[in-house]
Amino acid sequence: MAYIHIQSESDSQRLADDLSGVTQFALDCEAAGFHRYSDRLCLLQVTTPTATYIVDPLAFDASDLFRTVLEDPEIEVVMHGADYDLRLLLRDLDITLRGLFDTQIAASMLGLEGLGLAAQLAERFGVKLTKKYQRADWAERPLTEGMLDYAASDTRYLLELRSQMAAELEVAGRTAWAQEECRALEAAAVAPKEVSEPVDPVARVKGARDLDPRQVHAIRVAVEWRDEIAKRRDRATFRVVGDGPLIDAVALAPRRAEELVDLKGFPGGLARNEGKELIRRLHAVTELSDEEIVPYPKRRGGPGRAPPEIEELADKIKVVRNRRADELGLARGSLLSNAVLLEIAKVSPSSIEELKAIDGVRNWKADVAGEEILAALTS
Repeated sequence: MAYIHIQSESDSQRLADDLSGVTQFALDCEAAGFHRYSDRLCLLQVTTPTATYIVDPLAFDASDLFRTVLEDPEIEVVMHGADYDLRLLLRDLDITLRGLFDTQIAASMLGLEGLGLAAQLAERFGVKLTKKYQRADWAERPLTEGMLDYAASDTRYLLELRSQMAAELEVAGRTAWAQEECRALEAAAVAPKEVSEPVDPVARVKGARDLDPRQVHAIRVAVEWRDEIAKRRDRATFRVVGDGPLIDAVALAPRRAEELVDLKGFPGGLARNEGKELIRRLHAVTELSDEEIVPYPKRRGGPGRAPPEIEELADKIKVVRNRRADELGLARGSLLSNAVLLEIAKVSPSSIEELKAIDGVRNWKADVAGEEILAALTS
């Protein structure tokens, strides 16, 4: 099956016409976070009952092309593992997707072992997806024929996969379960994220914890230098220079760029073109007083362990969770995660309504395990 590559607004009319008459289509997104400094939506793949399209949102503003159909809850949008893609659509196209049918969620509700798209396509259709382009740079242009075909394969079989899974959910009496999980995923995509304290960049550098305070300060300076270059070049930081060579550069305390060239893993071009500035900044650290040195950050105090009585209640609930999940053929975490079990123990609800009010306890979960959980809490 071929695909139609849309690289301009003028090329998009056929897709617009196709989408105007559908009640269901498949969608996938590709982003560039692995290779680039800043993540971005790079590709949208669409399969309707009649054709597969690959849309380039870097070439033109695709938001108007998709907004109406993606925000209409009456139009079913079939995706697989949609969590990140929903956030991409909201962030880059300002589109809040409604009408999701996630085949990964469906697989989970059916208790299937292979939740990945590749596993499902191989088992059901004998289709073997290539892994060659899993880490491809989707911001690269032009895209190769192989990359485009790989992208098209992510939606090419989704409508048939959805059809099979929907029938299986119906037979199992779990259609409502999948629907509730899909609505929860839609809601999570637009929920405001908790604002957390900024993370000291040295905390992300493997091995920095073992250095003395002045070296830690120097690593922080070197990381900031690397970050500036990565941003300017629009490259992921590890593709500028890795943590290991950066630590080696700090330990070396070089005086000339040529010394950086000889460091294993330190790109020669980077050393020659940007090395003088790194050396200048590292030398400035040597002239700081001890009071000006910022050491490795202290461990942040987490929530800590729950009181023993709460843990004991959570263990009782876990026994119920495990038994019911096993009886239903579900992964235990799919029924209730350990974090949700602990929250239930803390709240100690006395009714099904109070249980359902706890974040992470869907209606279907309370229906299949709620009474036993309440009994465990009072036993």
